[in-house]
Amino acid sequence: MKITNLKIRKLEIPFNISFKHASAERNATESILVVAESDNNHKSYGESCPRSYVTDEHIDSTIAFFEKHESSVQAIENLEELRLWIEGKKGDIDANPAAWCAIELALLDLLGKGQEKSIEELLSLPTLKGEFHYTAVLGASNHEIFKKQLQQYAHAGFSDFKLKISGKLEEDIEKLNLLKKLKNKGTRIRLDANNLWNTSSEAIAYLEQLDTNFFAIEEPVETNQYDTLRTIAKTLHTKIILDESFLRKEQFEHIQDSPETWIINVRISKMGGILRSLDVAEEASRLNIPIIVGAQVGETSILTRAALTIANTYRNILLAQEGAFGIYLLEKDIVETPLMFGKGGVLSTHSLIAKQGLGLHCIL
Repeated sequence: MKITNLKIRKLEIPFNISFKHASAERNATESILVVAESDNNHKSYGESCPRSYVTDEHIDSTIAFFEKHESSVQAIENLEELRLWIEGKKGDIDANPAAWCAIELALLDLLGKGQEKSIEELLSLPTLKGEFHYTAVLGASNHEIFKKQLQQYAHAGFSDFKLKISGKLEEDIEKLNLLKKLKNKGTRIRLDANNLWNTSSEAIAYLEQLDTNFFAIEEPVETNQYDTLRTIAKTLHTKIILDESFLRKEQFEHIQDSPETWIINVRISKMGGILRSLDVAEEASRLNIPIIVGAQVGETSILTRAALTIANTYRNILLAQEGAFGIYLLEKDIVETPLMFGKGGVLSTHSLIAKQGLGLHCIL
């Protein structure tokens, strides 16, 4: 297979409703799309969501990365060459994981189509099958919007909830009280602070006032403060979810001595694609650290499909999944049949059976 054309573009799709958390508020996607074509007339797509507060990337930096490496990427003809390219450019990918993610997804999609194999077959992974259960993610919105969203999720049968807390105590307590009143069986709650506090004492003092049985807190303080996070976990008897504080495999050195403390949020875009995400999940499995397969707000079905590869392969340590909002959040998706959760947060993989590459038909 030879790549005959490689392009990048900004992807902007309005949201049906704004989404807010402590680090940002969004009303539309802020993503990039890479399109690749081959000499056997296949076309493929890759997506990523650069975020300055996650990987210090933005749209312009991803385009600059693409332009810098376009010619050498276009010379890749098979999976072995792709892996060698990744190994040789590790430092550059570490600094630009989202930029690389979109390129890698397009290339894996193209290689799969060229060999008439799914992504899983191409990578010698377990066949994608069955159902996946998604979390209801509630942003730090105002009371009325929150109440409406919660009612919709409850009516749809969701039992797993993630609440983006705002740092406004009365507001957060009120929202949690509404969550606790749900009659859904087995309701499970986790919190996401998006790096609200500077110290463990600030975080602990605030979280103790919430009087809620949450099973984990995500990113309560500034990134990479592992000792501070251990203190919070020990004091509150809860687990810590690492998101912005875990971007690559080498960071296991900070957490491997206390695996019982952690949960890792594996988001394909911030990790730098499927292959690096698989490496992280494999090491997490070895250490018996649970993972959440997460999502950036505003992902289309392309990243949703890529994330399924990780979730399907590592069901043994999969604690939860996020994303798959499809046209619930987006004004439109870019694929013919959007991948979206349904009642109870369940997404079926039936539409992807026996499909090549990522198995999606884009309608750009």
